[in-house]
Amino acid sequence: MKQVVKNAYWSQIVASVAWLVTAGLTYFIPNADDFPRTATFALCCLVIALLTVVTLPLNKVRYYGAWLLALAVFIGVWELIQAKLLLLPRPFFGAPQELLDVFITDWAKLLNSLAHSMMLLVGGYILGCVIGFIIGVGMGWSKLFGYWAHPILRFLGPLPPVAFLPLLFAVIPSSFVAGELLMAFAASFPVAVLTWSGIAGVNPSYYDVAKTMGAKPLFLIRHVAIPAALPFVFVGMFMALGSCFYMLVVAEMLGVKAGLGFYMQWAQGWAAYPNMYAALLIMAVMCTSFMTLLFKVRNRLLGWQKESIKW
Repeated sequence: MKQVVKNAYWSQIVASVAWLVTAGLTYFIPNADDFPRTATFALCCLVIALLTVVTLPLNKVRYYGAWLLALAVFIGVWELIQAKLLLLPRPFFGAPQELLDVFITDWAKLLNSLAHSMMLLVGGYILGCVIGFIIGVGMGWSKLFGYWAHPILRFLGPLPPVAFLPLLFAVIPSSFVAGELLMAFAASFPVAVLTWSGIAGVNPSYYDVAKTMGAKPLFLIRHVAIPAALPFVFVGMFMALGSCFYMLVVAEMLGVKAGLGFYMQWAQGWAAYPNMYAALLIMAVMCTSFMTLLFKVRNRLLGWQKESIKW
């Protein structure tokens, strides 16, 4: 354990040196082309190097020392290859300072696109999870409901939601509402199937014990079936969230005139590839944040299964 701590300590020190070297080569070696914000980017690297030294006593930061080192090496090599030697074709590949310039100059549009994407994602995802949960509970509890719902689920569920894109955008005047319905459809199928499996797989002895104490059907659903099926429900919600991420990009690129997907398509059309990479980076942070939040909710509600699924 002491050896691990010692290695992490030295990794962070080497990382600070690597960031300092990156700052130096960014500032002192002349650029091969007209790249904006070079001095600002060098200053950012210098600040990161200083923060890496200042945070040495913090164990949580020290744990990521190797990652700080790897990131510094990656940024330094990227800066050298593109900004200083121009080995990659422009405009498809930019320099790190161009990405920084996008965040500084176009932050308002990026923030507005992020807000639209979050509204579209959250609305469609929650609607789809609620619909899928209700269908799953009904299929797992009622044979009559399952008789009618199961064939429809098997017929429509496996269809890729993007297949409904032309129809929804033609029938529904609002592209935003059409996009939310597409994501609701993408989210409802995995939630319905996993909720159904969870409800159907509840140990019958649980119901017998509750019935001996006078439990009614509604009580059995709310306090026995649903809590026992929650691990399956959350697995379905994880799968649904991944499907919604995919549908979000497709809907915004092909129909919804706002959001990060629309911004990426606009940037690609104008050959503003640094803008496209900036939107892609923000989208990655947004997606992993939503997934992390969902895992925290799951660990809070299912404390006894906290270590069963990793993220």
